Amino acid sequence: MKIVIVEDEFVAAQTLQRFLEATEENIEVLTVLQSVEDSIEWFSINSVPDLVFMDVHLADGYSFSIFDKVNIDCPIIFTTAYDEYALNAFDVNSIDYLLKPITKKKLEKALSKLKKLTHNENISHKLESLSKEMPVYKSHFLIPYKDKLIPLPMDKIAYIYSEYKMAKIFTLDGNTYVMDTSLDEISKQLNPSSFFRVNRQYIVSHKAIKDISFWFNRKLSVNLVLSTPEKITVSRARITEFKNWYTTNFS
Repeated sequence: MKIVIVEDEFVAAQTLQRFLEATEENIEVLTVLQSVEDSIEWFSINSVPDLVFMDVHLADGYSFSIFDKVNIDCPIIFTTAYDEYALNAFDVNSIDYLLKPITKKKLEKALSKLKKLTHNENISHKLESLSKEMPVYKSHFLIPYKDKLIPLPMDKIAYIYSEYKMAKIFTLDGNTYVMDTSLDEISKQLNPSSFFRVNRQYIVSHKAIKDISFWFNRKLSVNLVLSTPEKITVSRARITEFKNWYTTNFS
């Protein structure tokens, strides 16, 4: 962890640096800055460190004025003998506010707080990233009918059949709906744990399957709980995939 100390009292800076280096092996104090002017210059030309310890009162003014000139986009822990500036500290990326004299115990507590915040932030970024990567599947179709849109829940669908570039949706309760959409487009919107594209013409729902029969040329015939316009067969090339899908999602 790369750290910058902004402190105009020599003894206080040395003590803080000693405590830091004794607390964790991976800590490196890059520099000790003693004034507002020096701090503005250093942060203007150097990369932002992992953490900054900053005294509120410096020889040439309050350290808060540093943020008017440069952007310090990293966690900051303020140190001071006074607690009257605590609210100001949290306006400028501060994660803690340590009252002097700084002890090793106070320091360890502040660093522990930083680790927790960093850990939670990493988790949040990971979850956000995962949520972006995870596909979102439809829970309903909206079926145009006269002057209405009829909501059709996915769990009501038994199978979808392609005919003349139109999709016919057959439900478990015996209703039929037509969508002017290709089977390819519909397939992308369905949760693959619940639906399987068995061939070019059919997508079947897991819960609609009654049983599976052996068919000619080592194909499989999928028999549903309701009648279909023609026999639904699974090609030899997709039998293993189909079996894995069916047994993995069996409920």
